Amino acid sequence: MTPPLSRDAADPEMSFPFIGGRPCLNFVATLGKRRTSPIERLPDPAALARWISQAQLCAGEDDMRVAAHDLTVARALREALYRLLLATMGEHAPDPADVQRVNEAAARPDLAPQLALPGTQGDEPQTILRWHAAHPVRAALAGVARDAVLLVGSPLLARVKECENPGCTLLFLDDSQARRRRWCSMERCGNLAKIAGYRSRARG
Repeated sequence: MTPPLSRDAADPEMSFPFIGGRPCLNFVATLGKRRTSPIERLPDPAALARWISQAQLCAGEDDMRVAAHDLTVARALREALYRLLLATMGEHAPDPADVQRVNEAAARPDLAPQLALPGTQGDEPQTILRWHAAHPVRAALAGVARDAVLLVGSPLLARVKECENPGCTLLFLDDSQARRRRWCSMERCGNLAKIAGYRSRARG
């Protein structure tokens, strides 16, 4: 595979796409355009903290300490998830090493819901729900791995598809009524396909 491109964090393509319909599919999407010009959306530990926060798997990223080792573990899990999903989608036997990595991650302690009572507003107490773990990054990744295990082991796996745009490799759960969704989203690849079709007809 071509090494991922180095991009500025302000590049729109570096934004995290949360369009997969499942946490594990959204996590796999942190590496984009896998077969053409790979885009690494987790270039550093801070980016992993942002993804976990934006995926609402933990509290704010400011309170999360992500080490370089955490990033290495997260990327390795992501690629194991991707290979596992592709294999099971194609009804092939997955690599035992990938199964072991995902199972080990899924077995780690998850985030625990905690209640905080910071004060009152008027006469009503304001209760805030927070997610806590001794190791937030590991716990968040455990939740992602557990989501993948549950997806692969359920009938929903049959509804997981890869975007039909040849330059896009995003996986998504087809939740359309007719189960005919072809693109990761109309705003991304669907509109590009429409434009390409229009130009092709105009040239004809």
